[in-house]
Amino acid sequence: MPAHLPPVLFLMGPTCSGKTALAVELVRRQPQLAIINVDSALVYEGLEIGAARPEPEVLAMAPHRLLGFRDPAMPYSAADFREDALREIRALHAEGRIPLLVGGTMLYFRALLQGLAELPAADAAVRAQLDARAAAEGWPALHAWLAQVDPEAAARLKPNDQQRVQRALEVYLLTGEPLSAHHARQQGREGGGIGGGPAFPYNVTQFALMPGDRALLHARIEVRFRTMLNQGLLEEVRRLHARGDLHPGLPAIRAVGYRQVWGYLDGEYDEAEMVRRAIVATRQLAKRQLTWLRGWPGLIPLEASHSLESLSESVFSSLQEPFYPDA
Repeated sequence: MPAHLPPVLFLMGPTCSGKTALAVELVRRQPQLAIINVDSALVYEGLEIGAARPEPEVLAMAPHRLLGFRDPAMPYSAADFREDALREIRALHAEGRIPLLVGGTMLYFRALLQGLAELPAADAAVRAQLDARAAAEGWPALHAWLAQVDPEAAARLKPNDQQRVQRALEVYLLTGEPLSAHHARQQGREGGGIGGGPAFPYNVTQFALMPGDRALLHARIEVRFRTMLNQGLLEEVRRLHARGDLHPGLPAIRAVGYRQVWGYLDGEYDEAEMVRRAIVATRQLAKRQLTWLRGWPGLIPLEASHSLESLSESVFSSLQEPFYPDA
């Protein structure tokens, strides 16, 4: 990677792998580092317990940028994140600091590295048309329509992924081209953009916390969700539910854990089924994250079961000056 470019560090990993703990330890050892959140749930105000927001004393020692600033009624996209993250990266470099981007939303990391296709803005009339058709026929029917006009996009999306199915059809209706064609053209133009390419003009070093024992990760996921319930997750979601302007179609409410508790509050199933669904959904999220990471170029893997001291040493020993912590 070109050494003259400003440095940026990425710390990725599946949910429950210990990313936040390691990031905070890295900042403690090297205060020149500054954390930028890369978790799509943590950008929303009011999503705290279920999104595993760091405790106030942790944030006092290691502040996180892009944390809890977006109202959950306002969807936040990968394009929004890219714009905000690039602004924060520039600001940190101006302060003489090193951005440490931490999280498990792989789409956000990819948007940073590869850029985004030049797509049309949302069109209220087209979305209203699609919403009306979905109300009459159901979202699986719209997914089947998408499979006809953009098989590649449809293969990536689940029939009930309303937001993304709607967006793919919206792009097709507005441009006459499938969304997958726009993405393919953008990737060819940027050539991947990894590590100092035109899409991301920084000297990026990428680390990934990788759990060696899948069964242990699954156990940690279950323990953490039950701990969240003991900490007041139901009350947190009840407050969001009581607002009246939120619904399960919003990205904030679709976040893993929140959407299952929301369904319970709507009377769709009992508490035991809510717990089961949330744990299963979180395990599925971890599996998807690991799938992304296994095919991700340029990663330096870190064994998640190792101690924070060992992991920190591995990170700093992988970096060149000026990354080393002060003696």
